Amino acid sequence: MSEPENLRVVQKAYENFKTGSVEALLGQMSDDVDWRLPDIEGVPFAGARRGRGAVAEFFSTLADAQDTLAFEPREFVAQGDKVVALGTYKWRVKKNGREYGGDWAHVFTVREGKIAGFHEYMDTAAASGAFK
Repeated sequence: MSEPENLRVVQKAYENFKTGSVEALLGQMSDDVDWRLPDIEGVPFAGARRGRGAVAEFFSTLADAQDTLAFEPREFVAQGDKVVALGTYKWRVKKNGREYGGDWAHVFTVREGKIAGFHEYMDTAAASGAFK
C-alpha cells in the first residue's frame, strides 16, 4: 500500500480508539499483530503482546486501570510501511486517582492494509509513579 493509504489506516485506528470502537480497531489489525509498550513496574497493561486476542486484553486492562482525560495525536510521518504518530495524553489511575501524562511517540507497521506492529515510546517514570 502507499504511504497515504497507510496513514489513513493509522488515523482511522486513532478515531476508533477515541470513540471507544475497540472491536473496529481490533478488526484493523493482523491476526499476529506485534504490540509493544515498555515494561513498566506496577503498570498492568505494560509490556509486549502478540496477536489480536492479546491486544484485546490490553485494551480491556487499559480501560480497567485508568480513565482518559486527554488523548491527542498531533503529527504523523509516513515512510514505507511505517507510520509514526506524535502526540500527548493525560490519564487518571482508577485505583488511586493519581494523574499522569506527557508526550508520546507511536510507531506503526502497516502491511496489506492491516496494523501488523505497534511500538509506544512514553514517559515510563510518570506512569510508574502514578501507579504506585
